[in-house]
Amino acid sequence: MTPREPFEPGAASELVQAVVTADGEDAVLKIQDPHRESEHEAAALELWAGEGAIRLLAHDPEEHALLLERCFPGTPLSERTTEASMDVLVGLLPRLWKRPDGFRSIEDDVPFLRTDIEGARDERLKDAALSYLRELVPSQGERVLVNQDLHGENVLAAQREPWLVIDPKPLAAERELSAASIVRSDELGHRRRDVLYRLDRLCSDLGLDRERAIGWTVLHTVAWSGGDDVVGPHLEAVHWLLEAA
Repeated sequence: MTPREPFEPGAASELVQAVVTADGEDAVLKIQDPHRESEHEAAALELWAGEGAIRLLAHDPEEHALLLERCFPGTPLSERTTEASMDVLVGLLPRLWKRPDGFRSIEDDVPFLRTDIEGARDERLKDAALSYLRELVPSQGERVLVNQDLHGENVLAAQREPWLVIDPKPLAAERELSAASIVRSDELGHRRRDVLYRLDRLCSDLGLDRERAIGWTVLHTVAWSGGDDVVGPHLEAVHWLLEAA
């Protein structure tokens, strides 16, 4: 492969590099930093087989290396308006909800989620998140393959399809968990009405249970805040959701 320009790696990646393959195909080489949230990324991309997501061209699990389809022009969905971005996301989500056979389940993640939530400094958010964790996990509906990190920067404009999902964090859980990363996606608009608009669009257009979607967003966002409250806009969205619950 011939290297081209590097991209900014995500939190679970050591390297993301544009390349040209020996066959002259534009692609992206991704070297992962091994982590439970991304260990099944290749399997999810293989299952989706290019339907609404980038294609997996090759995978070396021992080296944690993925060769991925490159998106052109690669413009992120976050550059569109809140309304237009939601039109795209409500169209993409049902295509990604595949049978989750063989994928890690939300039950497997409960100990990690609980530990992360207990590291939060805001006692109100911590208590609410732990309460939702106890309530929602054992009472789930049908499980599907959920992408925990679907947001405005992880959907890119492409040519094969208008928009393709990148960088999935797959997990087996009920559909309502899919709302979490989208509702808190501050790059899609960070006002109270933007957050509630995204919530209501997902619930009305895709038939999600609104209260469960709020609960999953609260617990997942507090857990993914890193335990040190560095993700200010995401936690502000959680406060707005608790007021609306």
